[in-house]
Amino acid sequence: MSSESTQAPQEQTARVHDQGPSLIFSEFMKSGWDESELTELEPLEVVTYAYSRRQVLSAAYQGMRLVIPAGELKVRAGDTDYNYRPDSAFAYYSGVQGPDATADAVLILEPSGDSHITYLYMNPRSTRDTEAFYRDARYGELWVGRRFTLSEAKARYQIETRNLSELKELLADGKKSLSPADKDFATFISEQRLCKDEYEVSELQRAVHATTLGFNDVISSIPAAVQTSRGERVLDAAFYGRARILGNDLGYNTIVGAGSHACVLHWTRNDGDLHPGELVLIDAGVEMESFYTADITRTFPINGRFSPAQRALYLLVYEAQLAGFAAVKPGALFSDVNKACQEVLARGLADMGVLTISVEESMKPEVGLHRRWTLHGSSHHLGIDVHDCAQARKEMYSDAPLREGMVLTVEPGLYIQPDDELFAPEYRGIGIRIEDDVLVTSDGYRNLSENIPRHPNDIEMWMKRVLER
Repeated sequence: MSSESTQAPQEQTARVHDQGPSLIFSEFMKSGWDESELTELEPLEVVTYAYSRRQVLSAAYQGMRLVIPAGELKVRAGDTDYNYRPDSAFAYYSGVQGPDATADAVLILEPSGDSHITYLYMNPRSTRDTEAFYRDARYGELWVGRRFTLSEAKARYQIETRNLSELKELLADGKKSLSPADKDFATFISEQRLCKDEYEVSELQRAVHATTLGFNDVISSIPAAVQTSRGERVLDAAFYGRARILGNDLGYNTIVGAGSHACVLHWTRNDGDLHPGELVLIDAGVEMESFYTADITRTFPINGRFSPAQRALYLLVYEAQLAGFAAVKPGALFSDVNKACQEVLARGLADMGVLTISVEESMKPEVGLHRRWTLHGSSHHLGIDVHDCAQARKEMYSDAPLREGMVLTVEPGLYIQPDDELFAPEYRGIGIRIEDDVLVTSDGYRNLSENIPRHPNDIEMWMKRVLER
């Protein structure tokens, strides 16, 4: 039997309530199948970029075996699993995408002289000469769909492929290895991803475009959401549908905060009602087959028009975002973006009379009273993870100068809790965030989500246009 049809131990998954096949049936199932090898697979666009990324990794760890697992399936309940998404480091260096990504695969960079040879260890297709293709409910082709054979995966990703069943023997040779479980190695991987290549920027732009269409779907669904109990979930479902149509999945759990729920920064229960006269905050992003995700927030008036109080707070956040945009340029510190947003918000809060100390005093890190109404930072790196490069060192992230190719969010927000007596009643229970995704360019920035309306006038016109279709 060839290595391609030898099943790895992980594939011997059985369910106790299934009826076992007879010997005659087993033999019958091995016969009468046509050839179905995929012979015309072309390498993906990402292949050359993934190769270049591995070359950087190889040069940094000469003589060291590097082990980058894709990760296992995760149980949701009983014998059902969550939808599978591979580890980001695995996806970044392998280029494996979308449904091609299979659980338990491992990327190995094996030292060879002063460089490395890359191998992709994987569970290959469960071929018709095995029982796995119809008996294995977790990995079998009849149950979960076709996987690549080793030769198909090699053609697709231009990486030498080996059966996962051979990995244990390789790792038993005692050679020193590194994996992302090692803190320093994880840090290197994060910092390598700080500046995006052309392919990554293109995928992020595609994710933003898909997310724009998702927001159109959300607006279209607002009337139905108003009429439906737990209407937040109507909007949640509308965006999810677009993510599954145009991408791989959601980049993260969608936040749909109507009314005072918008004041809960990570409100993902999405089980509230929508009431005309209130706002609804939507923080959502489509993840593409490449696993790169957008991260966009818009705040909508449920009845299509901002009230004077809502507009006043919204315009303050809008001006804060403009200041954040202006701070994005090569050489500026990452922390300058947050500082620029926070200063505008603090000044606006002082002008409203709720911040009773000077803006300068409040902006001191040891004071920060304005943060009662704006708790979160106003920026983070974005990429193959929604909070990308999270293992990077502080001196390479928050304290580092911005560089061309970095992709950041700019997302100031104001959140007035419903029981906050420092604000007049008409402002209480209002939460507003505006979030866009920007690329650092040689002379400043490019807003990847510039085409998604942001100004309150434009928001109202956008809603009117979509709802009148």
